[in-house]
Amino acid sequence: MTEPAISQDIISAHGLSPDEYERILEIMGREPTFTELGIFSAMWNEHCSYKSSKKWLRTLPTEGPQVICGPGENAGVVDIGDGQAVIFKMESHNHPSYIEPYQGAATGVGGILRDVFTMGARPIAAMNSLSFGEKDHPKTRQLVHGVVEGVGGYGNCFGVPTVGGEVRFDPAYNGNCLVNAFAAGLADTDKIFYSAASGVGMPVVYLGAKTGRDGVGGATMASAEFDDSIEEKRPTVQVGDPFTEKRLMEATLELMGTGAVISIQDMGAAGLTCSAVEMGDKGGLGVKLQLDDVPQREPNMTAYEMMLSESQERMLMVLKPELEAEARAVFEKWDLDFAIVGETIAEDRFIIMHGDELKADLPLATLSGSAPEYDRPWVATPPAEPLTDEDVPQIDGIDGLKALLATPNYAAKQWVYEQYDSMVMGDTVRNPGFGAGVTRVHGTPKLLAFTSDVTPRYVMANPEMGGKQAVAEAYRNLTAVGATPLASTDNLNFGNPEKPEIMGQFVGAIKGIGEAVAALDMPIVSGNVSLYNETDGTGILPTPTIAAVGLISDESRAILGTAREGHVALLIGTTEGHLGQSALLAEVFNRVEGDAPAVDLAAEKLHGDFIRDNFEWITACLDLSDGGLALAAFEMAEASGVGVQLDSDDTKTLFGEDQARYLIACNFDQAEALMLKAGQAGVPIASVGKFTGTDVWFGNSSASLEELQTLYRSSFADTFA
Repeated sequence: MTEPAISQDIISAHGLSPDEYERILEIMGREPTFTELGIFSAMWNEHCSYKSSKKWLRTLPTEGPQVICGPGENAGVVDIGDGQAVIFKMESHNHPSYIEPYQGAATGVGGILRDVFTMGARPIAAMNSLSFGEKDHPKTRQLVHGVVEGVGGYGNCFGVPTVGGEVRFDPAYNGNCLVNAFAAGLADTDKIFYSAASGVGMPVVYLGAKTGRDGVGGATMASAEFDDSIEEKRPTVQVGDPFTEKRLMEATLELMGTGAVISIQDMGAAGLTCSAVEMGDKGGLGVKLQLDDVPQREPNMTAYEMMLSESQERMLMVLKPELEAEARAVFEKWDLDFAIVGETIAEDRFIIMHGDELKADLPLATLSGSAPEYDRPWVATPPAEPLTDEDVPQIDGIDGLKALLATPNYAAKQWVYEQYDSMVMGDTVRNPGFGAGVTRVHGTPKLLAFTSDVTPRYVMANPEMGGKQAVAEAYRNLTAVGATPLASTDNLNFGNPEKPEIMGQFVGAIKGIGEAVAALDMPIVSGNVSLYNETDGTGILPTPTIAAVGLISDESRAILGTAREGHVALLIGTTEGHLGQSALLAEVFNRVEGDAPAVDLAAEKLHGDFIRDNFEWITACLDLSDGGLALAAFEMAEASGVGVQLDSDDTKTLFGEDQARYLIACNFDQAEALMLKAGQAGVPIASVGKFTGTDVWFGNSSASLEELQTLYRSSFADTFA
């Protein structure tokens, strides 16, 4: 089949600038073929090359004694002791999910699961962080239904528990929803598999499902803004099959046990192109592929289509040739394709044959390592005007709480997470809906805790402080269940980096995240950058999602109880009553004003260590974040079925969002012990009320817990069910 001539329109359609095309001509010394242009486009787009963010990502702390493998592989690897490791990552599927919500979200889940089991880990937990437009926008309902059903449909069929996550709504996401998917798995530290190829003349093996035309150009589409041609992009969204993925996981883990695997790589963004180039480049080798041998589910596929297809449930492996028969038998048993499609070569070349035709001959290391790297101009976000006392609204505490509970952002999300199987595999200790998710490390006394956090309003107002706060909140959520935070993965969702103010948001957030993960010993071990989240020039709120994993060394150290009648309510931390960018201000008064709350990392560390060091005196614990003390106290009461009486009715005290704070429920003797120990440790602590009765009291204002619970549990479903 004759390939199209390269025109300026074709170059632009591939997401390449004139300068980037000139660079390709310099590298090759000739015009590229159409297939070669597609390969460069795939490797050099924002989604694969990180060309706008690489400079700043290098500044993030990624190492620590617990880190076995940091960024650069399919997922991060962290030691949890006893010869075991947790392997985890978070990644976006934003653009596909807006175009085709069900398949976009489903294949996002599938892709992150492959990242984990490609490294030899059996997935044990999933989370998702979802951001949608305002509830009354005409597209929001369709997106919510499609995305939630896609996440649940894929994860449930695959058989991995969804243990946590978050769902938010804001007009800034009207034209560009965010779907960030997280997965974690367990592996033995001596049985972890990497992607670097080794050995010349080794077979390159295609594994899994057949290649189709779905997803061709998906990575390039994910690196561009949306406009009114969005419907034309629907064919770039992949189609997933969770049952095939389940078989692929079982076959892959069985294959790894045979000793046949030299290296292995998920076929994710840019499909066969990216996986082959990365394997060769990491091993310092070239790769030669014969596309006639690629299993295809559609007739007459071109070299271009096969190289850029993002069909799901596929892997690429370099195999020990003497174990080919044994490896093939494993995949045939699981009714999956196993095809030798090429070999490693000594020359630094990426050679693509289709029939007798040479479709591409590129310098592999240069293709991988010479993607443009931009130092984009950026301007810092101007400091926000702090709220003055005159700006601070006053509201009856119960009325303010009711207003929050009636919004999709702060109503209970059981309509969402009840569509996810949270108990499959039988090791889930805590279901979604209340703090961090917790699972057992099967066959051991250890537990792992998982959380995902960011407050985009804070990042918009103050990117550096907002980045810090996302890490600090993740730290507190893990601490509140008794877990020691181990490490983080980031999913950095921003608008168009070619706009200096957007790039400034990114730079500020990275600075804040870097400072926080260093201070709190939560290195970034994996992650993803998603830029160009804009429609018709309108960008999303900057949303640098932080997902983090913590370890509870023994189940007896977990803080997983609930408040009981007569329990004292203790507040750890200092309350100044910060209402800038608060949930109360935004949701109740429709005002997005003021600065983000200050984050004192030394206080975060001190208070977190205090909670973990004194776990035996704490029955229940919840970190204070959006909605402050009022929302935390209600959530703790609601989870336990016991009313709560807070002493204060002051708006700032109830709804302020000062950081480094926890609400604790414990009996009187435990409270005495904690207050004594806190005084010795220099940790601010105060009694703020008690858990008792069947009502919620803020000062002299009250409502029945049953009434508030009904509002809390019904608001979301009433809006979207």
